[in-house]
Amino acid sequence: MEEEIIELAVRSGMPRMTARVHVDLLLSEDGRRTAAELTRRLKVSPASVSVAVNFLVQQGYVRRERDPQRRRDIYVVDDDAWYHSIVISSRQTLESAQAAMAAAETLGLDTPVGQRLAKVGTFLERVIEDMMESAGRWRTLLA
Repeated sequence: MEEEIIELAVRSGMPRMTARVHVDLLLSEDGRRTAAELTRRLKVSPASVSVAVNFLVQQGYVRRERDPQRRRDIYVVDDDAWYHSIVISSRQTLESAQAAMAAAETLGLDTPVGQRLAKVGTFLERVIEDMMESAGRWRTLLA
């Protein structure tokens, strides 16, 4: 089962090591691991774990917590991570939509390229707005 989930994540565009770290966190009992635990469990270098965790944090799949007694980070995947991941992805896509619309205006809305970019920007903007509304509406399922 673990390999199937990793392969699905890889097919969706996630780097393999990142997928391995993510799945290990997802399948852990409490959704928490230190970098040392991930390194040991996955039999990879600390640098590999660091790169993977940074990507997961940046995309909202994982968050960092600080263990004040042991002075190290603990990486956590919780149910709310899915919501945060959608929000981050949506913001990135919205930036692309806005860039397309700005380019359309620069090139001229009366040109074929300008019209095409304006349509793409509007489409992306509307789909993302719907997705954000839906994510907010269904967020309670994660609580």
